Amino acid sequence: MKWTLEVVVVPVSDIDRAKRFYSEGVGFDIDHDTTGQAPDGAAIRIVQLTPPGSGCSIVIGSGAVPEMVPGSLKGLQLVVPDVHAAHAELVERGVAVSDVQVIGANPREVPDPLDNVGFFFFDDPDGNSWAVQQISARGSGT
Repeated sequence: MKWTLEVVVVPVSDIDRAKRFYSEGVGFDIDHDTTGQAPDGAAIRIVQLTPPGSGCSIVIGSGAVPEMVPGSLKGLQLVVPDVHAAHAELVERGVAVSDVQVIGANPREVPDPLDNVGFFFFDDPDGNSWAVQQISARGSGT
């Protein structure tokens, strides 16, 4: 049986601010921004955004998404083929990011010494935290 992770709900306090941050700041694609009404009359808004090239999206919203404390999601991780290029892109977009760091020893021989161990970190406006890791083999389709 094949199992895929398709959606992660990210708790935010301001849907429009978070939508701007993830789309304009981080560069996620906006899949949809849907509004509606629940059977009990409550307003529903669901915004789904996907990192370019990812099979998993994030959802922010109200009404039809599980209620969690904004900023309580920690340790989300993105993988990129070039951690320095990703870092520069987010800096250019105005996202506050940590410096690129090497965490641990590389577990195998790879052409780039940052593969598997090169990281940087950022938080969204609510304090949900993200790590960005370099694994260049994923970016090359292997």
